[in-house]
Amino acid sequence: MKRLLHLSDLHFGRDRPELLRPLIETVNGLAPDLVAISGDLTQRATEAQFRAAAAFVERLKPPVLVVPGNHDVPLHNLYVRLVKPWKRYRRWFGRDLEPCWEDDEMIVAGANTVNPLAWQQGWFRSRSLARIRRIFANEESRVRVVVVHHPMEHTPEDTKELMRGAGRAIGELAECGADVILSGHLHTWRVGPFAEVDGRGVVLQVHAGTGLSTRVRGEPNDFNLLEVSADRIHVQRHTALEDGSGFRPTETRTFRGGGGQWRMETTDSA
Repeated sequence: MKRLLHLSDLHFGRDRPELLRPLIETVNGLAPDLVAISGDLTQRATEAQFRAAAAFVERLKPPVLVVPGNHDVPLHNLYVRLVKPWKRYRRWFGRDLEPCWEDDEMIVAGANTVNPLAWQQGWFRSRSLARIRRIFANEESRVRVVVVHHPMEHTPEDTKELMRGAGRAIGELAECGADVILSGHLHTWRVGPFAEVDGRGVVLQVHAGTGLSTRVRGEPNDFNLLEVSADRIHVQRHTALEDGSGFRPTETRTFRGGGGQWRMETTDSA
């Protein structure tokens, strides 16, 4: 069984400094096999904010996979946003906007869903889907995880626009054997299967809220710890204490099945 820690929406520049050290210590103490960060490392994509985000990642002991969010491209400098939106991101986090990580039990593929032309609304591009299909091709035993910033399903309460290509992406990812999709963007926590369709595999959606930001939208700062194996996925939510001194496990979801047949087994408070 592997342990995958999911962080999102750190928003350096609108972060809670008192949570920084407790978050780093908690993540390192849990000792996951991989930390996946699903975008919005910064608030306004400035050099200082990227520097702070990179320093945070540097202090994490496990390997880290990062994909960008819409806040990681400049908002107010229209020329930079349209002509070279990724210059600062790549300076601090490398040229690869869609990294991949794998070991003998798990394969994690990142996809860049940011559309600089429509600053907030995401876009799951056809070429990103094709790349993930190639990565997951002929995989049968390893758990397959996709990391994106924008969620691919909204509830009626969600006020942001749904990502372009979301419905198609869910179908194609299910067809190529994806087990879990990690996302953020909404600053809310949610875990469960996407809308089930006859004849289509069941893909689990795992949203994280915001790990560090002051923009909590009525929910505590949080992150997810996933324990994954071929036939079991256990998701544990960790939320910040009210005084900012640390994080504690609060809710869990357990799914069994695998191979496109995931079903919820338990839903508990931790």
